[in-house]
Amino acid sequence: MKELDPAIQSRLIRDLEPAVAIELERHIKTTKDWYPHEYVPWSEGRTFAGPLNGDAWEAKDSRLTTVAQDSLVLNLMTEDNLPSYHTEIASSMARDGAWTTWINRWTAEEARHSIVLRDYLMATRGVNPDELEDLRMAHMQAGYQTPFPNDMLHTVAYVTFQELATRISHRNTGRISQDEICEGMLARVALDENLHMLFYRNLLGEALKLEPNHAMRAITDVLLNFQMPGAGMPGWGRKSVQIALAGIYDLQLHLEDVVMPVLRAWGVFELTTLTGDGAAARDELALFLQQAGEDVAIFNEKRELHFERLAARGIEALRLSR
Repeated sequence: MKELDPAIQSRLIRDLEPAVAIELERHIKTTKDWYPHEYVPWSEGRTFAGPLNGDAWEAKDSRLTTVAQDSLVLNLMTEDNLPSYHTEIASSMARDGAWTTWINRWTAEEARHSIVLRDYLMATRGVNPDELEDLRMAHMQAGYQTPFPNDMLHTVAYVTFQELATRISHRNTGRISQDEICEGMLARVALDENLHMLFYRNLLGEALKLEPNHAMRAITDVLLNFQMPGAGMPGWGRKSVQIALAGIYDLQLHLEDVVMPVLRAWGVFELTTLTGDGAAARDELALFLQQAGEDVAIFNEKRELHFERLAARGIEALRLSR
């Protein structure tokens, strides 16, 4: 993983300032303010056990399936670590002008997501509130450190893919929740994520014009090492497997709905300006995508066998119960 030369980074941050200003203006004209409290069914809420002598949470209180609970918790924990993300992004970009205005605006909009997700889960008793708070404390105390410290190009490339991945995860979680309120809430959150992705995608598109080789290297480094920012939280492995099995977010979705649309928007495989390390990075990316496509086929086959076994066990259990 090759870090961007500080002199080149400083020049790029300066030269990209007009593009940041244009994208910021476009974003503000496009987005619409919304209010998290309007998406929460407050009338369903009741006091929990504790100092106010409410009712203890029970598993039967939740109307969500186990996989929907897991996905909502992972999505919320990812949103909760916003202070760490703000720090990492701000440290890789300029600290004044349009850059700072955008970073602060992005942070304010992202904060709505954790607010509405937590309020929904508390009002509907969707998950165990004590476990949720314990997980939040553990996750936020661990913090988040980007694998690309102080590197603007790698950071912008990463958040482009991460914002779109988060959008897909939110939308699909809403769809499998079997709750119209949850689906509507997550559709609204997903809309924010898509607009954020457009900002970063368009900005890196400008960087590809100014520094094609360095930008291409950043794209390849990010995709070859991509992980969602919540990957280190307790329980991530088990929950992410169940989420993949349910089709909420898996490798095929990552490739077909996240990676390839962004690469096509940038015209990565049509660029004629790449030389040296930039051309080598594109070749590395092509090989990676080929291998990933093969991995998709293997995973889909294993998932099909997994559900076939589950179905067979269910039939056998039914037969034995008669």
